[in-house]
Amino acid sequence: MTSIVVLAATLAQLAVRPVPLRPGIGVAHSAVTTRSKQAQAFFDQGLAYIHSYVWLEAARSFNQALRLDPNIAAAYAELSIAYTELNDAPAAHDAIALARALAPKTSAREQAWIAARALQMDAEAAPADAAKLAAYRAALDAALKQLPNDVELLLARGKAESRDPADRGQGSIASAIPYYTKALALAPGQFAAHHFLAHAYENTGQVQPALVEAAAYARMAPNIPHARHMHGHELRRAGRVADAIAEFTAADELDRAYMTAEGIPPAFDWHYQHNLDLLATSYQYLGQNDKAEALFRKSFAIPSAMLEQEFNKREWPVFLIAEGRAPEALDAAKALIAQPAPLVQATGHIEAGEAYLALKQVPQAGAEYNAALRLMRGAEGAGLLADALRQLQGGVFLHSGRAVEGRAALQQAATDMRSRPGPDAWVETTFALEAMARMAREVGDWELAEWMARQMIDHDPNYAGSRRATELVEEHKRHTRR
Repeated sequence: MTSIVVLAATLAQLAVRPVPLRPGIGVAHSAVTTRSKQAQAFFDQGLAYIHSYVWLEAARSFNQALRLDPNIAAAYAELSIAYTELNDAPAAHDAIALARALAPKTSAREQAWIAARALQMDAEAAPADAAKLAAYRAALDAALKQLPNDVELLLARGKAESRDPADRGQGSIASAIPYYTKALALAPGQFAAHHFLAHAYENTGQVQPALVEAAAYARMAPNIPHARHMHGHELRRAGRVADAIAEFTAADELDRAYMTAEGIPPAFDWHYQHNLDLLATSYQYLGQNDKAEALFRKSFAIPSAMLEQEFNKREWPVFLIAEGRAPEALDAAKALIAQPAPLVQATGHIEAGEAYLALKQVPQAGAEYNAALRLMRGAEGAGLLADALRQLQGGVFLHSGRAVEGRAALQQAATDMRSRPGPDAWVETTFALEAMARMAREVGDWELAEWMARQMIDHDPNYAGSRRATELVEEHKRHTRR
């Protein structure tokens, strides 16, 4: 816990450190009220970094613009986004307060944006309050009536289609596409619409359009790790896993070069760890498990203040269980249980339960299920764990001789997992289906094993594990016919 506090304090210092103008990060532009061309340039650089989720460099750029001109209200409004994503809520609230205080001296467009951003922050603080999200959307709609060709307002309105008011584009849905498409038509030289369109298409299962948009994003922002990473996302979903590895590797090289040049510890770069995870699972997908293991180990060791990043550390014990190394998986799960966040603890209990099942210690697995369930009740973000918890429940039932209940839970888990959008969920589901097929075979439930093998083939016929699961079922059938 102390390490996270120290990280946060250091991060706050880094966020105000001077930064140069950088090439290769993509073009973004929104005119602000300033007489300083340099201040405008740093504001635009911050905007480009915001659109690529490079939160620390965005904060540095906006703070640099404000050193040149401390009256740029829009820079404070954008800083409120960067600080929110850097988990510095007090700084974010201070920034929006300064933006609102300076707003009367700015253009109508800037005033509208600042007012909308303030409403968005209200909605972010109460994500279950639909009225606050509606107020934010309404403010953007009103601004677009006055400024129908404003690219930044169009991008913001597209992102606001998400049910999550804090969404920055990753969760874009089909109804966001017209906003991004119009923004792209108005500013074809700017990359942001390509980025968000890639997310919108991947989230709606449109693999080829997502690949086209991600490739454009990577071309237009070649020095941004996330741009190369996004291209890898879509290549992997299109079945081109080796090509995806090349892009994830390029992103890793950019991340490491940046951290070395700027003296940024790995714990401060959320993208570095996330990219390691996808690179590791890509090698796992191809059966290159030595490479996968080295990357999983590296990622697991990096502390993070991001809840979702800590949750994703479950991939390491999942990998170890698949490798038949349940005691090591149990140790990794216990490391997650020791974390301060209840949701991460629940994640650890679920993976500990899976490890106990692999060790045939069913009562202990049941106890871990109950511990996870208690932590998840009423916890924010508990839905992230719903499928994994049901998978563990089904496993406990199967190993306890309650076949009907076990099948029902596992089949529901598989169905729900397969409905999740996005390429990350697609690969996670591939491995989860494989784990459930393996469990079914281990307890001798070959009917369920066959059902899971069919799910694997339907989900991803190119994965070697899908074919192997099917072959094992057929081998069993031949053996029983003798």
